[in-house]
Amino acid sequence: MAEGSFESVLERDGTLIYTNVGDSMLPLIREGRDLLVIEKAAGPLKRLDIPLYRRSSGQYVLHRVLQVRSDGYVLCGDNRRDREYGVTDQQILGVLTAVIRGGKEISMQSPFCRLYAHLWCDFFPLRVLLLRARSFLRRL
Repeated sequence: MAEGSFESVLERDGTLIYTNVGDSMLPLIREGRDLLVIEKAAGPLKRLDIPLYRRSSGQYVLHRVLQVRSDGYVLCGDNRRDREYGVTDQQILGVLTAVIRGGKEISMQSPFCRLYAHLWCDFFPLRVLLLRARSFLRRL
């Protein structure tokens, strides 16, 4: 999409549907295969929400909220180990509300998605170990 078009679509329609680029949210979101439904942010985020935000570099990112702090959010992709600190509400464009896979819409509020989010985030140190082990094995 052209520069600023995510913002303009969300401002105009309140909803943005697009396919992502990258693997930072695997296994939840598959690059080029899933459609993402992003709703305009309607207030402060909660832990486990998945915002679409814009970094100061201009890069658009879709990562999960691990922690809500007074100075901003702590975010991390489901397929990443490193956390990003200090993302503010001013950077947030919208929130992922559903993934469309094979024509079927999967709500991020479904019991399956909520359980997945809790397991994946509540055991963050274990996830980091698993991702490091996978990375090590790929290098062998």
